[in-house]
Amino acid sequence: MHAIRLHAFGPAENLVHEQVEDPLPAPGQVRIAVRAAGVHLLDTALREGVQGPAPAPTALPTIPGREVAGVVETLGEGVPSAWLGKRVVAHLGFAPGGYAELAVTDLERVHEIPADLDDARAVAMIGTGRTALGIVQFAELGPGSVAVVPAAAGGIGTLLVQYARNAGATVVGLAGGPAKTAQVRAAGADLAVDYTDTGWPAKVRAHLDGRAATVVFDGVGGEVAREAVALLGPEPSAGSHLVFGWSAEGIRGGQGYFVEGVSTSVLGPVMIEKAGGLRALELRALAEAAAGRLVPAVQTFPLAEAAAAHRALETRGTTGKVVLVPAPLPRVR
Repeated sequence: MHAIRLHAFGPAENLVHEQVEDPLPAPGQVRIAVRAAGVHLLDTALREGVQGPAPAPTALPTIPGREVAGVVETLGEGVPSAWLGKRVVAHLGFAPGGYAELAVTDLERVHEIPADLDDARAVAMIGTGRTALGIVQFAELGPGSVAVVPAAAGGIGTLLVQYARNAGATVVGLAGGPAKTAQVRAAGADLAVDYTDTGWPAKVRAHLDGRAATVVFDGVGGEVAREAVALLGPEPSAGSHLVFGWSAEGIRGGQGYFVEGVSTSVLGPVMIEKAGGLRALELRALAEAAAGRLVPAVQTFPLAEAAAAHRALETRGTTGKVVLVPAPLPRVR
């Protein structure tokens, strides 16, 4: 098979498209002919050798990638034959191997893809979708609420805009540049604002006409998030600052921050615990997408162009979830 391999930590150019041996499924595993592989910002840090939340250092050479969708084409010992030929999606956890034409994973990680959901959107929901649904558990959203979403054109941001809109909230989406703000508007935001315009907070306040924000979904940190938090009400009980990332300050060492008078929650494993586990979040995410209530935005790159995908993600040149698409395999057995 062809795969993307990393032989040395470093820049995106170190991701090499090459031919490697097909992986073999162990007992209790399936092998998937990959049709879509998810790319995460964390992948760029791991590529550079940053440990991040992984439980053990990455051993080289490695095939990056932790989210795949495709067709089950080989079964490990003990896997029921009914799985053969099924269209599935799986999050591989911290096991590598997703940027490839074939990937193996434990059956317990696999979900059958709903009939009305395509592979790229399924792979977006298995990681990004489950995170978005984990976050909104901590937000009180309804017709009287005002949600501010920085990075609203990103994979998680797009879903947060849609979820808040569906709940009846007034939604303010922040994004960089006219193309991204247009996408945020199309996702359903009541107001889409270009945060590269230094006067953007005044535009938001004018639109809200005296209303304060009630929740800020903060996955970016940095100055944009600080100005977004300033849109919350003056009383501690008036709004929530939900922190789930620091992409503007770098995944390699970003720190959360707390604003006096604002209720700030840094979300992490608590999202999984509240939802009843990762699998429960994944099932809900796939169901929301299959029903059309949440529609993930996806930007695809050919598998061979994984380096370009990483560069684009690192320079904020992408919208939605970044997905690699391998060339179709000539056989399924």
